[in-house]
Parts: sequence; C-alpha cells; structure tokens
Amino acid sequence: MPLVSLSEWNRFISNHPNSHVLQTGEWGELKAAFGWQALRVVSGDKGVQLLLRSLPMGFTLAYLPKPISFENIPFVEEIDSLCHAKKSILVKVELDDWDSTPAEAPPTFEGAHPSPHAIQPRRTIVVEINGTEEEILNRMKQKCRYNIRLAEKKGVTVRPWSDIKGFHDLMKTTGGRDGFGVHSLDYYDRVYKLFQPAGMAELLVAEYEGKPLAALMVFSRGRRAWYLYGASSDEERNRMPAYLLQWEAMRWAKSRGAEEYDLWGVPDEDEIVLESQFESRQDGLWGVYRFKRGFGGKILRAAPAMDKVYNPVLYKLYLWRMSGREMG
Repeated sequence: MPLVSLSEWNRFISNHPNSHVLQTGEWGELKAAFGWQALRVVSGDKGVQLLLRSLPMGFTLAYLPKPISFENIPFVEEIDSLCHAKKSILVKVELDDWDSTPAEAPPTFEGAHPSPHAIQPRRTIVVEINGTEEEILNRMKQKCRYNIRLAEKKGVTVRPWSDIKGFHDLMKTTGGRDGFGVHSLDYYDRVYKLFQPAGMAELLVAEYEGKPLAALMVFSRGRRAWYLYGASSDEERNRMPAYLLQWEAMRWAKSRGAEEYDLWGVPDEDEIVLESQFESRQDGLWGVYRFKRGFGGKILRAAPAMDKVYNPVLYKLYLWRMSGREMG
C-alpha cells in the first residue's frame, strides 16, 4: 500500500501547484483535528489525499475531495484496496472538474455512480482576476463597482487580522441572521494557524473607525483562490463593507499569483433561473447570489459527486440517513 507521510505528501503536492486547496496537507491536518483521518496515497505520478470518518462497528466513510488525478485503473485499485482495508462502506468522490458539456465525455471514477448527496457546493461563481485592477473592476456590474468605491468614501478600511475570536463572533452573528451553521472557535483557529503561516490564506477585516464590520478568510494556491468563510455584523451596513472586503481579498489573491477567484457557493440553479428569481427569493443561498453576482464572474457547476459502494447493505442505510438532512 503506497501510503506516504505528511512531509512526503507535501513534497508530492508541491509538484502540482494548481491542485485544489482541499488536497493540501494542511487541509488534511485540519480535518484530522475534527474527527477525520487523513491518508495520503502516492503511486508514481498519481496521488490523492483521502479522508476517513469512523462509523460504528469499525466501519468508515471515505471521502475524496477534489483529487489531483487518478486516471489509470491500477491507481484506482490502490484506493479500492485501502478502502477495503479500512472497512469503508463507500468512497465519495468530488472531482476537481466542472460539469461536462454534452459534447464531452463526463469525468468518472471507475466503478462509481452519481451520488444524490454532495458535500461541497455544486454551483459557484468564478471571477477572473487576471489583467489590471481597472480591467477586473470593469468586468463587475456597475452597482458593485459603485459600492466598492462608496465603502472607501464612507471611511471603511480593510487590513489583515489575527483576532480569531472576533472573527468567530462575526460568524455567529451572520449564522444567526442568515440561518447557516457555524464552525467552532477552535476550528477557525486551527484553519488560521495551518494556512496563514504557509502563505495560503489570509484573514481580512473591514473596519469603520476601528470597529470590525465584516471579515473573511481567503485561500490561494497556484492560479486559483477561494473565498471559504465570511461574516458581517448588523451594524453600519449602509457603508457597504462586504464589497470592499471582497475586492481587497481579490487584490490579495492576485498578489499571490492567482488568476481566478472562486466565490464558493450559490443556489444550484441554471443561470436563467438565478437571474429571473434573485430579486424575489430570500431563502437558502439566494441572498448570497444577489451579492456575489455583482462581481461579474462566470457561473459554473462542479462535476457531480460520485459514490463507489463497497458495502451495499450499509450504503442503503447511509442513503436513508442522508435523505433527512443536507451534508455540509
């Protein structure tokens, strides 16, 4: 079994500078601190970081988020062998690829079938941040550009921040207001300590007269950047701090060499539906879409999640359990 250590994995992934942040050793260490086990498999020029969640009676659930590559059958067999050894009832695979057009062959994982449950958001908006800053701004919608400049005129400033408790407090405010789950303070603290010193993330805060109004954590690796966590207070919202905050996050990512900025999650609907309903819908991620669309990105849909089943009986139980809740 070609399992490798964390240091060996980091050497391997350094040869894949544009691989997804969810395949970094830091992400594996983060998840290992909160109930998962991270296993890294390398065979020749192929490699994946696999996450395992313990289940009752010694079984596990395996999750392969945004793998770098696995295109040859022998390497898939290595993953199968590892999952069998760990008594996995299934491996859930979410490819680092976009949904295929009808003319293209859909990406597959040998022996897997489309899953009814995805863990990461299926649909997102990706903003091009190549070119000059003026060119990036000109690709945004006029109202968004106006709000960025308005925030500056109204005295909002953005700077790096290290106050994780302050960020967690803002996250709790936002989660309570918008109805989404919030990670623990320890989780955000671990994220920051793993990624920020490595130069792969920054915590930014938008302030007015020294008072935090909004904050986000931005990640960057190779040509891509991701906005994974963000929050805002209920105060001074007329100063549009979140718009300037996102712009400064894009500028930070661009300074790291990123060419794309993934806004990470909008309602999973076709663009024609999104554009026809965003002004009237308030549920779920619709408010998020109303904000994110202004940055002028492209709406993309991730390749479908796939499940490869190793224990059909327990997999049916898994589907029954998951039918009553959303994964996140």
